[in-house]
Amino acid sequence: MHSDFFENRLTKMYKHYSKLARRQGVECYRIYDHDLPEFPFAIDVYKDVVHAAEYKRRHGMEDEEHEQWLLACKEIIAKVLELPLDNVYMKVRQRKAGRQGQYEKFAEEKVERIVPEGGLNFIINLTDYLDTGLFLDHRVTRGMVRDEAKGKRVLNLFCYTGSFSVYAAHGGAASVTSVDLSKTYINWAKRNMQFNKLYKDDIHEFIQADVMEVIQDIPKDTFDLIICDPPTFSNSKRMEDNFDVQRDHVWLLKQLLKGCREGGHIYFSNNYRNFELDRNAIPTPSIKDITAATTPFDFQGKLHRKCFLLEK
Repeated sequence: MHSDFFENRLTKMYKHYSKLARRQGVECYRIYDHDLPEFPFAIDVYKDVVHAAEYKRRHGMEDEEHEQWLLACKEIIAKVLELPLDNVYMKVRQRKAGRQGQYEKFAEEKVERIVPEGGLNFIINLTDYLDTGLFLDHRVTRGMVRDEAKGKRVLNLFCYTGSFSVYAAHGGAASVTSVDLSKTYINWAKRNMQFNKLYKDDIHEFIQADVMEVIQDIPKDTFDLIICDPPTFSNSKRMEDNFDVQRDHVWLLKQLLKGCREGGHIYFSNNYRNFELDRNAIPTPSIKDITAATTPFDFQGKLHRKCFLLEK
C-alpha cells in the first residue's frame, strides 16, 4: 500500500484524537492502532514525543529494505505531528508468551522522559523495554482508584511501574502496598512515587516477589481496595506452576476476596481477548463489568481487555 494512505489516515486520526485530548486535558494518548494492515503500528503521543511500536509480522522485506521503510514511516509520523524526527521513537513489538517479554531489554541506550497524566507525572522509557511504563488504556481506571482511595488500605498486585499506586497515594490512601516480580519495575514504581513527592516509607511498601505466593499469604480482611491486572499467561522461572488467567481467575479472586475487608473493592482486569468471568463460582453477588466505563476515548472499539469491579 502506498505511504499516502498511511499519511492520510494518520492525519485524520491525529486531528480527531488531539481535539478530544485537548478538550479533556489529556497529553498522553493513542492516535493510531493498526488502522491499516500494511502499516501495523500502535502510535502513542506522550506530550511532545511519539512512541510507535510496529507489530511483528511477515512483511517479506529484507532487513535493509525494512529499515528504509521504517524510516519513511517515521518521517511521515514526524511530519503529521509537526515534531522533530528525533522525537519519534520506533520499536518492533514482538509478541511474547506470558509476561517475560516485558522484562527484556530492547536497546542499550535508555531514553527516559517525564510525562503528565491526571495532574501527576510519570517516568516513561522510550527505548529499553517492550512497553513505555505507562499503559494509556487504564487512564480512566486510575482516576476511579484515586477517587475512592482516601483513608483506604490499598494493595496493587502486578503493579508494573506503580501508576495505580501513585494515583492511590495522591487520593489520600492510608497505605499502599505494591507487588511485582520484577526488580526493575519495583524500583521504577518507587521512583514514580518519589518523583511526585508522595513517597512515605512508613505507609508505602514496595515488594519484589512472586505475586502468586503473596496472594496465598494475604492476611484475612486486610485491604479496602485491591488492584489486580495479571498477565494472560505466566511461566516465570521464579514460579513453580504456570498461571493461566482464564483457568485460574476464580482461585485468584477467591484469595483476593479473603484478603479484602467487608465492603472493600477489587479492580480486576486482564488482556485475554476471549476472557469470560465465571460469576457463579466467585463468592460475591456484587460484580460489575466496568470495561466500557473504563475505556478512554482513544481506545473506543480497539480495546481487548476486560475490567471488573467486585465488592465484598
